[in-house]
Amino acid sequence: MIFRETELPGVFVIEPELHEDQRGFFARTWCQREFTAHGLDPRLAQCSVSFNRRRGTLRGMHYQAPPHGEAKLIRCIRGAIWDVALDLRPASPTFRQHIGLELTADNRMALYIPEGLAHGFQTLEDDTEVLYQMSEFYAPEVARGIRFDDPAFAISWPLEPFMLTRDRTYPDFAARSA
Repeated sequence: MIFRETELPGVFVIEPELHEDQRGFFARTWCQREFTAHGLDPRLAQCSVSFNRRRGTLRGMHYQAPPHGEAKLIRCIRGAIWDVALDLRPASPTFRQHIGLELTADNRMALYIPEGLAHGFQTLEDDTEVLYQMSEFYAPEVARGIRFDDPAFAISWPLEPFMLTRDRTYPDFAARSA
């Protein structure tokens, strides 16, 4: 696997190294030793999948508060997404900054997001499927969110968002931290 750290400390783009032959290819997408060697949380508590019928579907920005903060490894296994990580760690030099990148079934890249960051994505194609690997079990009592269009972060989404009402109702970050 190829690990490339992004401008947000601890956030990595991970690319599989393909071993190809006439049958196709084989590649590892997760390895406890390699994650540990790069300083990433290697715990794996659960995996989830998100299927999204409509292009433009936006999910996010979600995170879990301590003591159930979670690291996530996100991979698009069908279709394409614009994936966003938002740094909510007050002591981080990139606090309140975000990155976005395109994850597709074809580019096979994954985004590793450590705990303390919010995550969201927007589908770029109909019938898109996203695989999540998380270091912590889902704890609804500490599930939190940041509104996708919060002016404190100015996240630029590629398409007009289609979403459920829950993600539209999060309060402004400035009001929450005042």
